[in-house]
Amino acid sequence: MPDRLLSGKRVLLGITGGIAAYKAADLCSKLVQAGALVDVIMTEAATRFVSPLTFSALSGRPARVDMWSEAGGDAIPHVHMAAAADLVIIAPLSANTLAKLALGLADNLLTSTMLATAAPWVLAPAMESHMWSNPITQAHVNTLHARGAAFVGPGSGHLASGAEGVGRMAEPAEIIAGARALLARDGALKGRTVLVTAGGTQEAIDPVRYITNASSGRMGVSLAEAARDMGAKVVMVYAPLAVPLPVGVELVPARSTVEMCEAVLARLSAIDILIGAAAVADFRPAEAAAQKIKKLPGQDGLLLSLVRTPDILGAVAEVRALSGTPRVVIGFAAETRDLLANAAAKLAAKRLDLIVANDVTEPGSGFAADDNRVTLLYADGSQEALPLLPKPIVAERVLGVALNLLHDADARQYRVPGRDRVEGT
Repeated sequence: MPDRLLSGKRVLLGITGGIAAYKAADLCSKLVQAGALVDVIMTEAATRFVSPLTFSALSGRPARVDMWSEAGGDAIPHVHMAAAADLVIIAPLSANTLAKLALGLADNLLTSTMLATAAPWVLAPAMESHMWSNPITQAHVNTLHARGAAFVGPGSGHLASGAEGVGRMAEPAEIIAGARALLARDGALKGRTVLVTAGGTQEAIDPVRYITNASSGRMGVSLAEAARDMGAKVVMVYAPLAVPLPVGVELVPARSTVEMCEAVLARLSAIDILIGAAAVADFRPAEAAAQKIKKLPGQDGLLLSLVRTPDILGAVAEVRALSGTPRVVIGFAAETRDLLANAAAKLAAKRLDLIVANDVTEPGSGFAADDNRVTLLYADGSQEALPLLPKPIVAERVLGVALNLLHDADARQYRVPGRDRVEGT
């Protein structure tokens, strides 16, 4: 399926020598499936791991290696390819090529093209752990960071040497997410900060048991990714998830409702939009046992005393009433009955700008599902029912509304008394 950000983009995919080059074939395929036009440049070392023919077949374009004998008679391929590129990805990036890029060396087609392009860089290093942690390598990483390069990975795990450690190339999906974040940096939410809560909180009973809910966190992650793809700086405060974490987002783990509340309140002054998509517990055990609770002979049951957890959106409303931030606050209402009535009551009680209501008992929708059927309830009393949609599409719709609400908030802030015209918009 074509990708909104990648479709039609000219992507220059550089591949350097390393066993992780086999992953680059999958990356190339996924970029093409997303609608990108992919030009591949391989170093000589890379061809010892994967054949250029592989990438020619996947991209539908010749994979280039030699700077001096290019197909078609192009005498200066590095200049033409550099000028055409909208984005550059190097995956895997070896320690050798990383050093060359930091020092501005141009001794092969890939490094010459990199030196000539003005396109943004996404770099996915892959190397042995000690090579990655070497101060020389880290100095080169810092240099490239300072020049605007975006690094994805490396990750930890089993390495080609047989050792375990940091140095694995990021997975293709992570690299594509990093590319999308880079392409979106001038999006509609550029310069704005969005905080999203996600996942289902866990309230400890003892060291091995807890009270939780069926939330997978998929909706919250989709919202964080949608905000990122609109150019926002995104903070995701998350309880345990059943889906992968998003790339290009500031991640703040918070297991319990208390921890999530503290993390949210500590960041409110820097937030433009808050979206509370986490499924937070309303009650928690009054006291968590220090040791695992053991059943006793003849014991028929266990009585738990529960107390209220903090009301996160209620606390946000109190802060917002005094400070005016966040400018926009959106909540979610996961209900099993009286959907619209319960959602409207929550909208009013939490003083929200918008609430997204869904019936989690509907088949194919809600918790753990890939899709969601929601109704948007606005503070002015209006409603908008959306059909069953994939959660990423629901997230895009919610962020579109959030952007409009933010523009309205900006207009109110800069409206000059006695004038009909709005200043600064």
